[in-house]
Amino acid sequence: MNQLDCSERATILVVDDTPENLALMSGLLKDDYKVKIANNGEKALKIAASETPPNLILLDIMMPGLNGFEVCRQLKDDPETRDIPVIFLTAKSEIEDEKKGLELGAVDYITKPISPPLVMARVRNNLALKVMADSLRHHNTFLELEVSKRTAELVLAKEEAEKGKHRAEAALAEILRLKEQLEGERAYLQEEIKLENNHENIIGQSDALKHVLHKVGQIANSNTTVLIHGGTGTGKELVARAIHGLSLRKNRALVKVNCATLPANLIESELFGHEKGSFTGSLAKHLGRFEIADGATLFLDEIGELPLELQAKLLRVLQEGEFERVGSSHTIKVDVRIIAATNRNLEEDVRNGRFREDLWYRLNIFPIIIPPLRDRTEDIPLLVDFYVKKIAKRLGKTIEIIPEVVMTDLQNYNWPGNIRELENVLERAVINSSGPKLRLADGLAQSVKHISATASKTMEAVEREYIIQVLEQTNWKVSGKDSASEILGLDRSTLRARMSKLNIEKP
Repeated sequence: MNQLDCSERATILVVDDTPENLALMSGLLKDDYKVKIANNGEKALKIAASETPPNLILLDIMMPGLNGFEVCRQLKDDPETRDIPVIFLTAKSEIEDEKKGLELGAVDYITKPISPPLVMARVRNNLALKVMADSLRHHNTFLELEVSKRTAELVLAKEEAEKGKHRAEAALAEILRLKEQLEGERAYLQEEIKLENNHENIIGQSDALKHVLHKVGQIANSNTTVLIHGGTGTGKELVARAIHGLSLRKNRALVKVNCATLPANLIESELFGHEKGSFTGSLAKHLGRFEIADGATLFLDEIGELPLELQAKLLRVLQEGEFERVGSSHTIKVDVRIIAATNRNLEEDVRNGRFREDLWYRLNIFPIIIPPLRDRTEDIPLLVDFYVKKIAKRLGKTIEIIPEVVMTDLQNYNWPGNIRELENVLERAVINSSGPKLRLADGLAQSVKHISATASKTMEAVEREYIIQVLEQTNWKVSGKDSASEILGLDRSTLRARMSKLNIEKP
């Protein structure tokens, strides 16, 4: 399969034996994608094996002749078509049918009658995952070929006379560098791929969100540093991934560091790497994220939590593109694009001496401000529809009705935890619902009346008050089931870091 070029429209093959369904899906997709149709399995296999195969297949299960399961099996058995993502479309919702489809190699499963926003979100998401998988395979193949090429050069160089000694040593150093980068990136991607498989596209149609996406399109193709501002749970990482996915560096992985979740004594090693024996417990040389991201993009999440003593070293990398590993005096040059994100008021931190002014100016070249969920309430119905279907599918439930009063409560709530809090509330609601109608597990009305009272407070004050409220609600239980970190949608270490930063202590 050829890798999809971002300048081309993707081709979607819709397979269904019902003309009405073919017409419905074609009409839904034709504005954004090239659409091919097939009314039986034999035609679908022929189109998939053609010189211009589709980039994704929407496949009905119940068809005369070859049914959808058999078509999927034949697609996955053929090396020429096995990498085409398949999404099943069916009127059934049996868990066993879904399990069988996924075991045959399908990437997703949509139940009829379809929800157009859900179909478009699933199509965009799986096309993005396919592009990323193709890019990673291509890049790893390139590195492996490069290592083989340099190794062959080394063998020849060693057979030459003494005059070739310096060239051979240089080739060996390059081989080692390439191997280290390949090993570092593979190790990183083993963890990152878990997040990629759960990655959702940016969902919404509000003017506020459209403005953010316009800014993303403006800056993506440059190497300019970007600083994303937004509260906890607003989707800063999704915006960073959107910038990287549209950039000239999209064929490499987006390498990520969350500055709030790492202990202060480990952040320097994580960013810049360390030499063996440079500190207690450093049993081997470790490549930092800057080396892994050489030629790619580095996402520094919660940059405001970076210790002051490391900010000068980060500034040097931004200005000069060079640094030293911990325990080494050897200077390493890198070409890395920086995307940073923060939920803090960095200008206030600069005034209070908690953040370097020169680093602030270097980061804030192109700011993008993500609106809180309370400022894009018209997007809530789309988000609710998406997350309820996703959560219900995972939990083996069927939620078909979202009462108007529930949607009104969700749209009137202030959402201090933004989209992350919305997803957590909806998961509890799905668990709490015993039938097809969604029932909220927690009352939200009590939080609405506090909106006007908190409007004049600073973001830090609102965050501190809300965290204390949740901690008191859970009897100061930080981690585990029904804990504050679970309700807030934060890692335990992130919550503890925020408590320390906001001077929150158990009474």
